[in-house]
Amino acid sequence: MRIRGQIGDWPVDLTIELEPSEWAQLGRQIEKPLPEPVATTASSRQDDGQWNAALEVLRLAGQMSGPELLDRLEALAGSTAAGKRLLVRLRHSSKVKVESGVDAPVYHWVG
Repeated sequence: MRIRGQIGDWPVDLTIELEPSEWAQLGRQIEKPLPEPVATTASSRQDDGQWNAALEVLRLAGQMSGPELLDRLEALAGSTAAGKRLLVRLRHSSKVKVESGVDAPVYHWVG
């Protein structure tokens, strides 16, 4: 396998050679089942509650500008950092469409 590219300004040219038995061993590592999910904690339940509330804020509004939505999410989550995390999740949600507005993005509920 050969990997070429750049990391910043540094050129990268890397060759990885494996014997057939090494490829087989690597394949067995990939085929291992994933570990069972950890039990839900109070923190993750709170995050789920905030996420559902964030979805509901936008659903009820239909659409909101980014700054207005961030203000609502900060109030909902209790901090600027938590509000921003919710805003990023909304941006990447399939239930939300984000359009470029004149001054700020506009978030639309698409369900």
